[in-house]
Amino acid sequence: MMYPFLTLDDETEITHSEMFDNGTVKVYLEKPDEKDCFHYATCYLPNYHWEEIVGFSEEEMDRYREVIESTAHLIMEFSQEGGFDHASGF
Repeated sequence: MMYPFLTLDDETEITHSEMFDNGTVKVYLEKPDEKDCFHYATCYLPNYHWEEIVGFSEEEMDRYREVIESTAHLIMEFSQEGGFDHASGF
């Protein structure tokens, strides 16, 4: 299951999975695009292993890497508590 985490000002949606048995969490980024439908990328925490980067520029990826690195501790926590809504009591 994927949980919503954050929507950036450029309409990029960031979601994350539950923590897997091996301690990793899948983080998925997706941004609508008129020409290509969607741009997307996948990151696995806690190792910050990126794969399937499609449509994003290097400048965009630099920004997304910074966002993920600065919020990874929250993503890791929420992945064990059923996402932000469940962890925050909403």
